[in-house]
Amino acid sequence: MALNTEISLQDLTAQFRGLNLNEPETWPTAPRVAFSALAAAIVLALGWQFYWSDKSDELDRKRAEQETLKQQFQTKVAQVANLDALVAQKAEVEKRVALAEHQLPNSTEMDALLADVNHAGVARGLQFELFKPQPATIKAYYAEIPVNLKVTGRYHDVALFNADVAALSRIVSMGNLNMSVSKDGTLSMEAVAMAYRALDPDEQAAQRKAAADAAKKAKGGAK
Repeated sequence: MALNTEISLQDLTAQFRGLNLNEPETWPTAPRVAFSALAAAIVLALGWQFYWSDKSDELDRKRAEQETLKQQFQTKVAQVANLDALVAQKAEVEKRVALAEHQLPNSTEMDALLADVNHAGVARGLQFELFKPQPATIKAYYAEIPVNLKVTGRYHDVALFNADVAALSRIVSMGNLNMSVSKDGTLSMEAVAMAYRALDPDEQAAQRKAAADAAKKAKGGAK
């Protein structure tokens, strides 16, 4: 049955008068339609507040997680594509480390190394006025042994002596160079020859303990 579309405002208002809240089935059409629309709106509002809004937030989190996983996947794909280059680079680094370790004598070989430095100067006809090794300075993976030295001789021989030291199979560097020429033309060179050696097992253990203690202290301070 079609509704009468010409219902006046007065008739609609009249339908809302004297309603019995305990018997909604007896209400006229207009109140029942209005109440149904209000109930539907309340249900939708409560559903959004307590259910769909959480689902929307979860959907946003899943989308963000999907984007993160996609980026991680792309990174992994790039790493796989460069795997051969990374393997070759790793092998090259290991080769260089092995070479550096081979160039570092242990503590029992240090006397021979210092003797090689001395012999290099004597072989060039230089006079040693000072050759004094200093106490070792322990670093993370090696030890430094500075040697204060002073040699005199001809300019050419002093230059060749520095070249000979640089060409030694063990690592020795020259620093703090100070040169002067006497009245007779003799060159005097003062320098610090820095020799390097590998750490002994007890020194390595001490370094590992110091690193662990420092990490533990830093972790405790971060709390």
